[in-house]
Amino acid sequence: MHRFLVEQVQSDKAALTDAAQLHHLRDVLRLKTGDAIVVFDGAGKEFSGVITSINNKQAVFKVTPLKTKGGKGVAVTIACAIPKGSHLDDVIDNLTQLGVKRIIPMRTDRVVVKLDDVKGEARLKRWQKIAQSAARQCQRSEVPVIDAVTDFKKVIQDSQQYDLKLIPHLAGKRNLIKEVLSKTKPKNIIVVIGPEGDFTPAEVQEALGNGFTPVSLGDTVLRVATAAVAVTAYIRFALDS
Repeated sequence: MHRFLVEQVQSDKAALTDAAQLHHLRDVLRLKTGDAIVVFDGAGKEFSGVITSINNKQAVFKVTPLKTKGGKGVAVTIACAIPKGSHLDDVIDNLTQLGVKRIIPMRTDRVVVKLDDVKGEARLKRWQKIAQSAARQCQRSEVPVIDAVTDFKKVIQDSQQYDLKLIPHLAGKRNLIKEVLSKTKPKNIIVVIGPEGDFTPAEVQEALGNGFTPVSLGDTVLRVATAAVAVTAYIRFALDS
């Protein structure tokens, strides 16, 4: 069944106004009045629907709520240092498929990519679109929150809400992530993923001073995008989230 993300559902009606999705519905799929679809609101609710009207500006649906799984398991936030090129696009796509709750593009001391306010806003809109598209394709009813680019220091300072905080890095005393997860039953996890070249010693110390647990992801040095996906997949596997 074709799925579409809508901004709001009112009673038994919903309207699709997003230009890209509307083009896909009308011109690619060639759906018509009376065709059945599924819509979701990005916050965990899902609906079966029937198209009641289509024009150049919107498609209107009559909808009925569907039962959803509703957010079982641990809520995972990944704060990921911005890698070079467009690799963060793939990270957001993959993490959405893996069910993360929140993604924070992060600026650290060794991040090479420099984004001013204009470029940062443009990137944020693109990342949000990628997350929405990935959620549609993997049949997820909730779209992860994508934050604006945030400094490492602020991510660490704002981490009080999490009951498990992990910082994978490459030097010093660290715990195996499987051992940490086996000893805890967290509901809300944040993992900070460092840039090429790893976190600086000062950043690691700041994280440890704010309650983060240092962990190792294994013997090999993973690229940023690989580390973000690997740690999320392992958490899901270990905690059955």
